[in-house]
Amino acid sequence: MTIKEAQEKVDKWIKEYGVRYFDEMTNMAILAEEVGEVARIMARTYGEQSFKDGERKDLGDELADVLWVLICIANQTGIDLTEAIQKNFDKKTYRDCKRHKENSKLCDKKE
Repeated sequence: MTIKEAQEKVDKWIKEYGVRYFDEMTNMAILAEEVGEVARIMARTYGEQSFKDGERKDLGDELADVLWVLICIANQTGIDLTEAIQKNFDKKTYRDCKRHKENSKLCDKKE
């Protein structure tokens, strides 16, 4: 599925099942909540915390929740995410074309 298709599918789902989009500030709060759920799983899976009994461990599902809400915000604010991500790639390539390759902290690290 392309980014454009994802934006269209989310919009269709919202109109069919969700009645309407939550307002932008509600979606911003939901996005923060979902990112927090990703952080919780990351801290327990890759950090030093442990999971509580019965706690959800599905990182993929939580990342999809973040993407869903991000798409909702893009849709309701008129952002074409395909265009936005291309502009972001262009910006990062121009700005960082040498920066990371010349960063001794990255180049000296063994994988």
